[in-house]
Amino acid sequence: MDSNALDLAGWDWAQILSSTILIVDYTIKVIAIGVVPENRRPSSSSAWLLLILFLPLVGIPLFLLLGSPYITGRREKIQEEANTRLRQGTADIPDWPEALGVPEMFGGLVTLNRNLTYLPMVTGTDHGVRTDYEENIRVMAEAIDAADDYVDVCMYIMTADSTTEPFLAALERAAGRGVTVRVLFDHLGSRPYAGFRPLMRRLDAAGIEWSLMLPFQPLRGRMRRVDLRNHRKLMVVDGTRAFMGSMNMIEASYGSARNAQIGRLWHDIMVELTGPVVASLEAVFVTDWFTEKGEDLSIRAYDDEERLQKREAAIGQRLTSGKGVSAARESAPATVDGAGAEASASSDSASVTSVPSDSELNAVQVIPSGPGFRTHPNLRLFVSLVYLAQERLRIVSPYFVPDESMLAAVITAAHRGVEVELYVSEQADQFMVDHAQSSYYEALLEAGVRIYRYPAPKVLHTKCFTVDDLCSVMGSSNMDMRSFGLNYEVSLLAYGGDITESLHGIMDEYRSVSSELTEEEWEQRPWGRRWLDSAMRLTSALQ
Repeated sequence: MDSNALDLAGWDWAQILSSTILIVDYTIKVIAIGVVPENRRPSSSSAWLLLILFLPLVGIPLFLLLGSPYITGRREKIQEEANTRLRQGTADIPDWPEALGVPEMFGGLVTLNRNLTYLPMVTGTDHGVRTDYEENIRVMAEAIDAADDYVDVCMYIMTADSTTEPFLAALERAAGRGVTVRVLFDHLGSRPYAGFRPLMRRLDAAGIEWSLMLPFQPLRGRMRRVDLRNHRKLMVVDGTRAFMGSMNMIEASYGSARNAQIGRLWHDIMVELTGPVVASLEAVFVTDWFTEKGEDLSIRAYDDEERLQKREAAIGQRLTSGKGVSAARESAPATVDGAGAEASASSDSASVTSVPSDSELNAVQVIPSGPGFRTHPNLRLFVSLVYLAQERLRIVSPYFVPDESMLAAVITAAHRGVEVELYVSEQADQFMVDHAQSSYYEALLEAGVRIYRYPAPKVLHTKCFTVDDLCSVMGSSNMDMRSFGLNYEVSLLAYGGDITESLHGIMDEYRSVSSELTEEEWEQRPWGRRWLDSAMRLTSALQ
């Protein structure tokens, strides 16, 4: 036998294999420590690292699939193109209506939004912030029946059921008389419900153009990240009327006979708007439509300059003359369901000499957000507004799972002496979110935040908050890390009109039926609940 030959038989292969595995394991973990925290929140970094270090066979594949907080490739390029068009198309429009004279600090936030999303603050007439679920569907169906040119619909969840029947029938009638109808709904958001496939068949039969948003269909070669959602809810009619808010197009018990039996119904809000703000909402839809269908609808321009100036002058005159929100509502009261909104859509889109001058005219700014925006527009706006509060901050969020910056802002506001109110469901509709949300209550209560829990089994699905009597935000965005990073959302910032006051009225109703959680009561929760809350809080940071 050649003395120079390796004696492989004498090697301890088991030891070699275990050493190799150990070296690879530590190499991966060392690499992860340097790679995972890059451009990521500390809480998210810690959660991912814990998963990778303790369960590498689970954590590494998940991180490679879901670890990036941003989109790349085609969708990223489309968002960049849309941002370029918006920036160029609105270059001559000021950040806010020149006649408005907004407070300096608030003006800085409007400019922030403009720099992040390229959409300016414009005017919009409020035709009602409505809380009645079926009433919202009826009013939207009536708007579709009045359409002459086109109807654009974007919904996170959309199904065919007895509650949505008036809406779907109106879409079919519109398509039948030659109106262009375009519908978008999220694939994984809508797919679990029984009305999903019947909806697609009805849309096809009616000749309605439609597309799934963020489709995941591997057998058809349509692959994408399964953790992303388009969570927006909006509708635009003829470029003159728009609806947006928190409500999905599904019956209020979300297709569950059990939910219907025990009274587990979702409670939401939608706002109906006319005026220049419609063009902003339309720009959001056009971007989503091009992303999914590849059809360039072009982004419609705002109203002509003369009309804009007259509308801006009207709202500016009301504010500078001392006719603020509260005073204005005395002369033009609006109920919680928006029944007091007297201006009609036709009057708002009439000749340039017809300019509404009562409290229904608001200064508004649309804020789109999502993984296509690397700057987190909704999170930056929300945190900035919390720091702006001086007297009273009221937050309604079905899923309050804030990141470090939002939590610090809310707690700091309470320590500054701001009266902070948080409205949540007594029991959230999602197990993990319910416990993750609860894990923040102790710190909030200790800081003096008043937590009101909407009675179970009802689900408080409204997303909005108000800052003093100054301004408000409403829309599809929750105050959780999913909405800040993984969901495509749309929010509406309102100032100088009746929307903020309407939201205050809605919150007053929520407060009247909710129970306040006290610090003493929360301290009595069992140890098992504490452990589960903390464990679910950790999973919420895996973004």
